[in-house]
Amino acid sequence: MATERATGPSRPLSPHLQVYRPQITSVLSILHRGTGIALSVGTLMLVWWLVAAATGPAAFASAQGFITSWFGLLLLLGWTFSLFFHLCNGIRHLFWDAGYGFEIKQVYASGWAVVAASGGLTVLAWIIGLVGRGS
Repeated sequence: MATERATGPSRPLSPHLQVYRPQITSVLSILHRGTGIALSVGTLMLVWWLVAAATGPAAFASAQGFITSWFGLLLLLGWTFSLFFHLCNGIRHLFWDAGYGFEIKQVYASGWAVVAASGGLTVLAWIIGLVGRGS
């Protein structure tokens, strides 16, 4: 027992991520965490914009200028996708909580449906937003 602790366990250790071939379940799990961080950052940007609007014209112009720059729009696009991804993946998890969709084919189908719906809703929201803006 003492020698096993000194040299480590004799069982194999879990292989590194480079050994595994990515699967949709693992990719969506990682994407869910990443989009959660993106939602936090995007929400801070939204709060900055709202505070700037309440502060005055100069502060609002500064925030608006950043948000409407190519980089700000790229961040806004990512935030929009993150929002819809969390919505769709949350609905998927509600089905799982109810005990549905655990067969491997259903897991893969619902995973791809989450990706497709998130992308489609993002594109739809941006089309509606750009048409409403007059661009």
